[in-house]
Parts: sequence; C-alpha cells; structure tokens
Amino acid sequence: MSLKDRISEDIKTAMKAKDKIRLETVRSIKKVLLEKEVSARGQGQGTITETQELEVLAQLAKQRRDSIEQYRQGGREDLAEQESQELAIIEEYLPKQLSDEEISAVLDEIIASVGATSAKDMGKVMGPAMQQLKGRADGQNVQAMVKAKLGS
Repeated sequence: MSLKDRISEDIKTAMKAKDKIRLETVRSIKKVLLEKEVSARGQGQGTITETQELEVLAQLAKQRRDSIEQYRQGGREDLAEQESQELAIIEEYLPKQLSDEEISAVLDEIIASVGATSAKDMGKVMGPAMQQLKGRADGQNVQAMVKAKLGS
C-alpha cells in the first residue's frame, strides 16, 4: 500500500474513532505531501518519489522536535505534550529509526572508506552519512557522533 493510500485510510479510521489529534496530524501530512506533489508537477515530474515522501515526513518530525524543545524552554508543557503526540503519529510513517550502535557502525564504515582522520574531514563524512541514513536517523545526532569520532 502506498503512503498516500495508507494516509487516506488512516484519515477515515481517525474520523470514525473521533481521534481529533490523529485526524489533524494525518490531514496535515496529506496536505504537505500534496503541496510537494504539486510543486513537483511544476518541475515536470509526475508524482513524488518515495524518497521525497520520506524527506517530507522527516522534515515534519524535525519541526515537531524543535517545537517540543522550544515549548519546554518556554514552560508550555501542554503544547509540548500535544507536539509529542503529533510526533509519535508522524514517526509511524517513517522507517524504523536506527539505534546509536547501528548509526555508529555505518559511520565507522564511511569514515574508513573516505579516509577521514580529523575534524577537517567532517564534510567528507557527513555527505555520504546523511545520504545513507536519510529518514532513519536524526541529522543532529549523526553530526554529534561524527564530531565525537573525528575528535573535534
């Protein structure tokens, strides 16, 4: 089942269950995906690819994580909790996130393959790392691990 079909089914299910937060979140995902598809058509592309769908979902998840952090800093635990619930729903559509150990193993391989030895080589590592880990690991976490491995 494609992501669009799954989202449409989830909207129907949330409406029947009267699950307001899930319904609003899934509708917002559908809206952003449709906007991305319309912009892709303008560039001569018929539909968006699975990779582009994952990019959209990862971006939505990152926005929620940032909002949660800002709300907590501002003492708005009620809003942070709502964002957390939305983040959990968005993460259901993302591929399973890799553990720190799995990310570390991938980074070790990349560092060895590009011959990185110091913090100056961080750019050589981050490009391939984010390409390989896209949608399966948080970019900030990957960046922190690369810094630690290269001894910056």
